[in-house]
Amino acid sequence: MSYLDENARAVIRPIKRMVEDEFLARPGVIGVDIGEKVTGGRPTGKAAIVVYVCAKGPDHPEQIPVEVGGVPTDVVAESIVLHRARLTRASDDHPVAAERHSVLRGGIGIGPARSFRVVPPEVERAGEYVIAGTLGAFAVTRDDRKVLGLTTFHVGCVDDSWAVGDGFVHPSRVDGGVPGADEVAVLDRAALAGAVSAAGLRMGPRPFRAEVLDIGAITGSAPAEIGSSVRKRGRTTELTYGVIESTDATVRLDFGDGIGVRTLRDQIRVHSSERFGDHGDSGAVLVDADNRVVGLYVAGSGSTGFANPIEPVLRQLDVELLTPGVPETRRPGPAA
Repeated sequence: MSYLDENARAVIRPIKRMVEDEFLARPGVIGVDIGEKVTGGRPTGKAAIVVYVCAKGPDHPEQIPVEVGGVPTDVVAESIVLHRARLTRASDDHPVAAERHSVLRGGIGIGPARSFRVVPPEVERAGEYVIAGTLGAFAVTRDDRKVLGLTTFHVGCVDDSWAVGDGFVHPSRVDGGVPGADEVAVLDRAALAGAVSAAGLRMGPRPFRAEVLDIGAITGSAPAEIGSSVRKRGRTTELTYGVIESTDATVRLDFGDGIGVRTLRDQIRVHSSERFGDHGDSGAVLVDADNRVVGLYVAGSGSTGFANPIEPVLRQLDVELLTPGVPETRRPGPAA
């Protein structure tokens, strides 16, 4: 696998930004990125503006020009979906067998204690549903030093009826968690703008460690680097590996009724030789070889994953990552 150098990307980036909103407005277009042009199934070594179009569905994109400003385009059929767990009817009595941890870490399942009214066409039958996602890592608020668990907006808030103080359970209700008895956190803050779909959950009395399950202690944060290897530990696919192929992806994602389609920019695109993520993995953190967090996983399709860069997440939530200090309890602070 070859990777475009930063000089090539720097030349293409302003041209991509100039045309991406126009392309995204066309029916069937779901993303615009920078990558290597592929012709006849073979990489050409040429840098291109990559246009993702729906792999399935009734929308057919208008003709994409073969080049823009002297830069070739490459149209790729893709299906990019948010990877919170598939909606499950709240009345179901057959939860998935789930991990249950007495000491919380990143990489484990979590979900709202409340259920959600969902109607067609998002589901076949209208009803009350529950969801699951992943608790990615822990952070500390910069002002009053509260410890928060990081996940995505679409796991932490779900729809437009969210409120600060909403309860969260581990395991999730999808996985058999019980409101009250299994509550571990409450919603403290959230952000959905620019490059960020994120939420911070204020942790309760359950002990926790500043670690990611199967990965180890978090050492800090770092910018994503193209060509570097990353790992993520999610509720559904557990520990998976990939390589960062882009930090320039712009994607349109359907957040469902009440919020609708939103555009996330400057996303990290990861490729894996196997499945990188699936429904329920949203909220997992991408970790580099030095156990630094580089991204927050939000969506994907099989071997391809997309993640928020971690620095805008921390900035918009006004937090910093928690690294080991007091390993099994809260770091002391004014709000402890």
